[in-house]
Amino acid sequence: MTITGPTQNAASPSPRIDAIGQPALLAMAAASGIAVANIYYNQPMLGIIEAEFRHQPITGMVPTATQLGYALGLFLLLPLGDLVNRRHMIIGQFVVLALALTLAALAPTAWMLVAASVLVGACSTVAQQIVPFAASLSAPEKRGATIGTVMAGVLSGILFSRTLSGFVGEHAGWREMFWIGVPLALAAAGLMFAVLPHHRPTSALRYHQAIQSLGQLWKRHPALRAATVMQAFLFASFTAFWTILALYLEGPNFHLGADVAGLFGIVGAVGIFAAPLAGRVADRRGPHFVVWLGAGLTIAAWVIFGAWASIMSLVIGVVVLDFGIQSALISNQHIVYALDADARSRLNTVFMTGMFLGGAAGSALATLAWGYGGWLLVSVLGAALGLAAFSVKLLHHRRHPSTMARH
Repeated sequence: MTITGPTQNAASPSPRIDAIGQPALLAMAAASGIAVANIYYNQPMLGIIEAEFRHQPITGMVPTATQLGYALGLFLLLPLGDLVNRRHMIIGQFVVLALALTLAALAPTAWMLVAASVLVGACSTVAQQIVPFAASLSAPEKRGATIGTVMAGVLSGILFSRTLSGFVGEHAGWREMFWIGVPLALAAAGLMFAVLPHHRPTSALRYHQAIQSLGQLWKRHPALRAATVMQAFLFASFTAFWTILALYLEGPNFHLGADVAGLFGIVGAVGIFAAPLAGRVADRRGPHFVVWLGAGLTIAAWVIFGAWASIMSLVIGVVVLDFGIQSALISNQHIVYALDADARSRLNTVFMTGMFLGGAAGSALATLAWGYGGWLLVSVLGAALGLAAFSVKLLHHRRHPSTMARH
């Protein structure tokens, strides 16, 4: 079925955040956090899941499958935000997400869990539907604060999901965590039904035209390519750490459980504060400076992880890693959104899809590195990914110095 563009009345203005109220904005932030949390539930519980599905090596691919599902959902679903009623789509995605979580909780085999994880990841992209919706509802002079509020919800979901799932997985079981996710997704659907206004389509493009334009944007903007590839490497480094952390803590150096691995999500909460700080520094020094800094901090974090086998080094490294990754993310988004004001949703599709493909690759590579060389090889991998990101930025700087100067 072909998805058509807006009707003649599509130009009718939508209500603004000012009109629907601050509680609605906070509800959107909470729903975004609930949605994105589902991508990370499996990471602290990976050891527990592997213990149930013994002799099924595919179990180690559960985090990778979730990341791939998220990347697939970003590419196929995110452009729809400009073409259909966003309110209906957001509510519908949450309902399907609840069904996907049910399938994961009931999975009888590792293969079924991997398949359900792909669907969970794809449906969790509803968070990236909410962020641009909030931006479109905001007055221009308040748009930055609006996006910051919703992104704080997203970052909170990313970080605290690991704490919740680590605790539940250790004391109740991994299936119970997915069962808890079902009513949370349905509650988010009900919340969005209660607060979201109707939103008419904003683009006259058909679906296949919107998808085709993604390649054109990629070819047209070298800054988009550089930011996307760089953030993909950085996010690969980020997911490499979180994919293996629970396995590392269970090992002979620590003998700790999934609940402790989850507690590192609280330590990583510094990333929530990195976003506004990175924005202020970018205003003074430019976003490129913050991107360089983020890549450097990522490399430094892995040096800390690999050099000392202690809880303190993990705590310090997590703070440095989360600050570096989130600072680079906010600043790379700043660069990307400045490229074309009329194509920000599709630019976001390209950028986020590339980033999460990198995350999926990081999970897969980290699993292989752990099997062949343990934590030391994982640390070398994480540092190499950070160095690759730094190199991408350096190469772009040399090839397009004028573009760098304009931002």
